[in-house]
Amino acid sequence: MNKTTATDAGDPIQAAEELKQAREHILTEVRKVIVGQHDVVDDVLTCLFSRGHALLVGVPGLAKTLLISTISRVLDLDFKRIQFTPDLMPTDITGTDVIEEDLETGKRQLSFIQGPIFANIILADEINRTPPKTQAALLQAMQEKETTVGTKTYKLPNPFLVLATQNPIEQEGTYPLPEAQQDRFMFNIFVDYPTEEEEIEIGESTTVDRQPELKTVMGSEDILRYQSLVRQVPIGRHVVSYATKLVRATRPGEGASEVTTKWIQWGAGPRAVQNLILGGKAKAILRGNIHVSVNDIRSCAISVLRHRIIPSFNAEAEGIDSVQIIEELLKSVPEPKE
Repeated sequence: MNKTTATDAGDPIQAAEELKQAREHILTEVRKVIVGQHDVVDDVLTCLFSRGHALLVGVPGLAKTLLISTISRVLDLDFKRIQFTPDLMPTDITGTDVIEEDLETGKRQLSFIQGPIFANIILADEINRTPPKTQAALLQAMQEKETTVGTKTYKLPNPFLVLATQNPIEQEGTYPLPEAQQDRFMFNIFVDYPTEEEEIEIGESTTVDRQPELKTVMGSEDILRYQSLVRQVPIGRHVVSYATKLVRATRPGEGASEVTTKWIQWGAGPRAVQNLILGGKAKAILRGNIHVSVNDIRSCAISVLRHRIIPSFNAEAEGIDSVQIIEELLKSVPEPKE
């Protein structure tokens, strides 16, 4: 399989068709290693081509790390894994200045040693196991695509994608992510158990002495062109209005629905609108469409809003989680007419 090349500036329909074919090629290669998890792979690709970041939430043993490393190999990107632990320091992520001495002259000077954050895809494994000070080392990188060490600021590689994992069931020895940091993640992706048929296939395919050969689908230059293409996808004002109304419906206050007033303590901010629109654009063009539909926005709603709304005490008392609240809001917010 040859590497896919993006159309520079020509026919947008042709460019959309190229990206659709590239997506199919990526999925074909990933499926050589990963069984099932189709929605998870699709959401990770959506984040990548939207220039966003993703938080993958799931119990241990669901191949989250393997999935991320496989995607990086298929896309020919530099991949680094950072295992977050309680003793991890910010400089263990960003890098640090060290004093080096010239053996000939004896002169000493500061040299910067890059940390693992200087890569295209960063796996922040079990991100909630490290204290907030270390978690915060990712904030500037995720938002500005750069990191500051001492008095100097360094640009990070482009493309740059942070994929963090989190175990939802083990809370001892963890540090919950602050809302400000959660908001930096475009998607909160839930990684569920495989189906019975998928688990049978996993048992058969992973217990033999065989390593699948992965082929590279595209490189960083193509990804950058496609990221630019995603932002050029046209979107109707009525679709933008729908995304905005959906986000505003999560906020308690005057005019809020009964669902919101009863079950939501805090709603999503404007970044949720931006991510719904960008996610909708990426979802559309990854399937070869050159316009965004309301369904594209709805398909991103749970992943975008899940970590941005805080359920109220009433919701917790009734056993209502954020996903159930979002599903109710999707029913209550009317779809616009073109």
